[in-house]
Amino acid sequence: MATTLITPPTKLPHSTHAYADIIHRLEAGGSMLPDTPENLMQIIGLYKAYAVPMDFYWRDLLYIAEQVFLEPVPAFKYFLPQEYLDLHNHYAGDDADLRFWRGPATAHPELLDFMNKGELKVKLPKIFHHLYHDRINMEFAEECMRSMFWHRGLGGELEPYMDSEEYRQNADRAIRASNQNNPIMIGLYKLFPEMFMEQCRQSTMYSVLGLFWEIMAPVFFEMSDIYDEGGFKGVPDAMDFLVNGIFAIAGRPIYHRVNIRGEWFDIVPKSKGFTWLYEAAFPYVEAVFYRTSPFRGTKSYNAQAHEIPDDQNDFHYGILYADKFPVGSAGIPPTLLHQDMYHFLPQYLVDYYKQHCRGEDDMLIQLAISFQRSMFNVTSAVIQAGRAAFLYPLDDPNPQHLLANRHYFEGQLNRFCNPKYGMDKAAKLTAVQDQSYR
Repeated sequence: MATTLITPPTKLPHSTHAYADIIHRLEAGGSMLPDTPENLMQIIGLYKAYAVPMDFYWRDLLYIAEQVFLEPVPAFKYFLPQEYLDLHNHYAGDDADLRFWRGPATAHPELLDFMNKGELKVKLPKIFHHLYHDRINMEFAEECMRSMFWHRGLGGELEPYMDSEEYRQNADRAIRASNQNNPIMIGLYKLFPEMFMEQCRQSTMYSVLGLFWEIMAPVFFEMSDIYDEGGFKGVPDAMDFLVNGIFAIAGRPIYHRVNIRGEWFDIVPKSKGFTWLYEAAFPYVEAVFYRTSPFRGTKSYNAQAHEIPDDQNDFHYGILYADKFPVGSAGIPPTLLHQDMYHFLPQYLVDYYKQHCRGEDDMLIQLAISFQRSMFNVTSAVIQAGRAAFLYPLDDPNPQHLLANRHYFEGQLNRFCNPKYGMDKAAKLTAVQDQSYR
């Protein structure tokens, strides 16, 4: 379907940027993704398919952060106990702090059914499903966490706090309490305190990502329900819903606590005032959407080979750049997530893929391309939220203010046309402008 280009605002001349048409669309309140019914269907369908495994991700991430903690051999960290399946999401259900989704606060019914029977559609002991890899792929969630942990210093106050003496004291109490009956671990802690402290910081990042996704799951569930009811008129509506959700929940507390034999230890107390927007949302988008790291085996990490950037700021291996073929050739192996989403596709997307696929085996690739479109829409929401938070309204009467907005939009899109290390070739922003990109 042909898309109508956005006419640039009359107060400013036409942009000369390589992505001028997209700049004008953003200035008019649109998304980086063209506004077509087909795009809307794909992004909402993928939000729904993403939300179900995400409902497992956030629960398991909090379980690992709060209960597994520094277990030296966490063999059963993916075996989520009933307590965390019943854990109420703070943004769904009748007792929600702020209700985003009209559905239940406990684990999603489709998730529970899949956990019970898996792809095999047979109820077997959990260990057999696990060993057969017939399960939710938590490895994807952990890779997201590691990317956020590795690409530190992305803003906010949590990062410097994790290096503070107060954090070290809180972590020390939790480490000693968790190993009080294990003299070997206490001895290792005395010998290698920084190793334990770094593992504790990683556990904190588990909690941060879990708290981030606890919000995104009900947001995506609600967007799916609204779409099913005919409530979204186009892609900009879906983007605006995300923007409004970002601001509604921006101040949600980010914290980390550990349960040790029934006693809670605060490592990052809620009283520190760390918030969802600055400590979770912005770092997540930067680390996961843009940066991550090259998939092992596709790039040499040898410094003399010069195949990866010297500066982490130049990393461009995130999901917006990811290879869509099922070979895992991106920093985050997106095929693990795509395999998870495959089980929960709405029927309208299954029918759509059957129409355009080269067969059932091609469906994962088509799903991956739709997912990329959906993440460009999420990125657009973050960009528009950043503009609203730090710059000026889109209809500001002052041309200088509109020019500042334009410079901001152009700066954001510069990341997709940088020739260093092939960033411009890896970026799929041009491809997703065309509906025939399948």
